[in-house]
Parts: sequence; structure tokens; C-alpha cells
Amino acid sequence: MLKEGAKAPDFSLSNDEGKTFSLKDFKGKKIVLYFYPRDNTPGCTTEACGFRDVYDEILAKGAVVIGVSADSETSHQKFKKKFDLPFYLLSDPDKTCIKAYNAWGEKSMYGKMLMGILRSTFVIDEKGMVIKVFPKVSPKEHAKEVLEVLDGK
Repeated sequence: MLKEGAKAPDFSLSNDEGKTFSLKDFKGKKIVLYFYPRDNTPGCTTEACGFRDVYDEILAKGAVVIGVSADSETSHQKFKKKFDLPFYLLSDPDKTCIKAYNAWGEKSMYGKMLMGILRSTFVIDEKGMVIKVFPKVSPKEHAKEVLEVLDGK
């Protein structure tokens, strides 16, 4: 897993509208970069809606939220619309960014070990440095944990 204090790896990914974004597009802002397994699944929906519910507070702290999964732009469009998600969802079908942040690995699902996206979050400062890593995220309370980091707690 990427360590706190490390330079955040750059990325170039498209959002649900096909527009490409990279890390440098957010220079001067804090970034809450979260990786999640799949649109419209229970845990991912809980996590996304948690960020949605505190999004104004996150913006007020000078930060943006970016969700990344391997889902398609079309899937992201539907997910955003269905749950009224106001933040960026970026598509990484080749898993290049996911792997650069070490958010790909072995995990257990229904008692079986398999490779997949590891639910994790990286808070990145205005200069592109990782200031907080959440390697194993519990979707229900995660947005509140992120707010505490943005508050400096």
C-alpha cells in the first residue's frame, strides 16, 4: 500500500462524461481519492452515498472527492444519476491507476480468495502528497473519518 508522505502517483482517467482528468487538474486542492470495487453494489453504494451526504462539508474544506473503479463510463453515469452523486467518478478499466495506488490485490469474498479492487482511500494535499491512507475501509462510517482528517484531527 502507498505510504503517507509519498508523492501521489499521477493518473489520466475519464469520467462518466468522457472527459479526461489527471492529478495535476486538482493542484491547489485537497483530494479524497477513493477506490471501490463496483458501481451499484451494497457496500459501494453505502460508501458513495456517505460521501454525497457530507460533500458540501468536504468542499468547504477545500477538497474534492474522486471515486475510481474499473467500471465503464456508462456504468458511472447510471450510478451517479441513480444516487445523485455530485462528485467525480473515474473509470480505470485497465486498472493502471488502481495498481499504481496498490488498490489491487488478493481479498476474500464468500470464503474464497480472489484478486480485486481493495476498498481504500487516499487523502492527498494541495501539493500532491499523500497525507492519509485508509487501507481497509468500512463503507458505513468512512465519510466521517475522512472529514476528521480534513479537519486536522
